[in-house]
Amino acid sequence: MMFRWKATAAAVAVSALALTGCAGPGGGGTGGSGSTTLTLGAITSPTTFDPAGSEWGNRAPFYQAVFDTLLLATPEGTIEPFLATDWSYNDDNTVLTLTIRDDVTFSDDTELNADVVAQNLLRFKDGTSPDAGYFDGVQSVEAPDATTVVITLGAPDPAFLNYLTRDPGLVASPASFDSPDIATDPIGSGPYILDTAATVTGTSYSYTKNPDYWNPDVQHYDNLVINVLADATASLNAIKAGEANGVKLANNDNLGEVEGAGWTVNANELDFQGLLLLDRSGTVEPALADVRVRQALNYAFDREGLLQALQAGNGTVTTQVFPETSEAFDPELDDYYTYDPEKAKELLAEAGYADGLVLQQPSSALLGANTYTLIEQQLNDVGIQVEYTDPGNNFIADLLAPKFPTSFMALEQNPDWQLIQFMIAPGAVFNPYKAEDPVIDQLMTDIQFGDEATQAEKAKELNRYLVEQAWFAPFYRVQGSFATDANTTVEVLPTNAFPAIYDFQPKG
Repeated sequence: MMFRWKATAAAVAVSALALTGCAGPGGGGTGGSGSTTLTLGAITSPTTFDPAGSEWGNRAPFYQAVFDTLLLATPEGTIEPFLATDWSYNDDNTVLTLTIRDDVTFSDDTELNADVVAQNLLRFKDGTSPDAGYFDGVQSVEAPDATTVVITLGAPDPAFLNYLTRDPGLVASPASFDSPDIATDPIGSGPYILDTAATVTGTSYSYTKNPDYWNPDVQHYDNLVINVLADATASLNAIKAGEANGVKLANNDNLGEVEGAGWTVNANELDFQGLLLLDRSGTVEPALADVRVRQALNYAFDREGLLQALQAGNGTVTTQVFPETSEAFDPELDDYYTYDPEKAKELLAEAGYADGLVLQQPSSALLGANTYTLIEQQLNDVGIQVEYTDPGNNFIADLLAPKFPTSFMALEQNPDWQLIQFMIAPGAVFNPYKAEDPVIDQLMTDIQFGDEATQAEKAKELNRYLVEQAWFAPFYRVQGSFATDANTTVEVLPTNAFPAIYDFQPKG
């Protein structure tokens, strides 16, 4: 079911390194009087603790520790009640009614009610979060009584429940809205409370157990420490030194050493890597308007060789952008395009490019120099030259400006409707040239307004059409890895880079 799946918003940043709260034996470090501490390593820090400016992905644990979401995303891929105990849509899926818990208190003793939830939702819609666009279709949010919230949408949004499991669904105390300290001193109803005195912003974040938490079954530790690890080397050093219980790995370069240290690698596949063929309308590169050229680009790549060379085989070759957890996913589309340079040359010749063509692409050191070298070599083999430009810190901004017709990129694989709004629809962020196709437009309409069976059927049709029309040139789904020590277990989420705080537990 399309309502069953959730989203991700992966984020990577370089941050300062400092380690505190070293983990010890027995399922977490000791915090005094036999208390347990869960120490985690993250790859990026929150830019603010104000939910209206929040993000998710690798920043999720910082927020989950202090705030609850309206709905809960589970490791099984379901959406479950949380601050909202029940929900229902009207017949045309434009009015969502939520029932709000009546037994929740914020850490400042303010009580949760429907009006507080409505205020939070409207603050997010009008806020500075990069995900605020998720609420573009929200026309109104009302609280007719203390436990009921009614959200009216301008049109059906098949991903809306997913949004409420992540940053748009975070709920803060209304007393904090006008506080000058809201960015650094969050007040939520979550399982932990931020210890601002023990926290070094951007480096290390310390939390203590919320003694009045409404859901103690998910409080598995007395204390929580999240350290921001600057790079893969810092993460590996923390693992070898036993200075954490769980660490998000920025890449898969050191899996052997991680496992050699007695740690477990918990894996999922969240992102695909490959070429984005952004200028499908031929606005600045007319060749890309020809489906044969786009197909030739797909035949040009040795995906299995790239996976081995760039990811040590940690992933799955694919030619589709929808994930395995999606209703749109079709296993046959993982190898729709084989490695066939001769076929690529034939298609280019048929399209009028027998003498080749030149593609402008951005490059970034963060995505690895070897990646660009191998892409250039394989494209050269079929007669396509690549001219790289390094925009530095403006890589994403220039990509979306848009300044480049194609680009190598690693992108999250969202659930069906979110992925459509993220990469495919004319207004999607990663469709900067606003490419359109009447077949795709109709399939999107069928998905948006159809029942669940129609959504699933049309999502599969859309996926196959996108692959046949070569709107993208994916290489592989890359393995995301989260390492845990011998004292700690965790269940990873199928569609988020960082596991939920609630899903870490001490062994024994």
